[in-house]
Amino acid sequence: MSDSSAAVPANHQSSPDETVLFSEKLWPGVWIWVVAAGVAGAGILVFAPISLAAGLTAAGVLFAIEAVLLILSTPAVTVTAGRLQVGRASIERSLTGQAAAYRGSEATAERGTRLNGLAYLCIRGWIDPVVRIEITDPSDPTPYWLTSTRRPDELVAALAGK
Repeated sequence: MSDSSAAVPANHQSSPDETVLFSEKLWPGVWIWVVAAGVAGAGILVFAPISLAAGLTAAGVLFAIEAVLLILSTPAVTVTAGRLQVGRASIERSLTGQAAAYRGSEATAERGTRLNGLAYLCIRGWIDPVVRIEITDPSDPTPYWLTSTRRPDELVAALAGK
């Protein structure tokens, strides 16, 4: 895993390995925002006995904090010709094997009964489909990565080089 957040000069030429083949942010679903608003609304109940203004202010502050935390914790899945990055983890594409997409009950099984305890996970409960990416690095004990994605077929195609 490496951190590739170094600044890139303005005159930098992209190499073929840096061309983005697939990119997706795993944003929270609508119902997550509804739940966040509901939790923030609880601030009104706590502070309303003091004053309604204090309750509304507390609700606004709570929702702002929740929104910032949700946005900052949203991972990205990015595939370039040379690298795969899922959340904070990054690996050379030459060290990845086959990728397979799963939906519905198959996705549930991949996240549950079929899950290997050594697998790297970047799953979000509000996104049903998952993609399983085999890791072929003999020095890495991680057998595969499992990531949520709203576009599993596109991710599998990008990993297959199509």
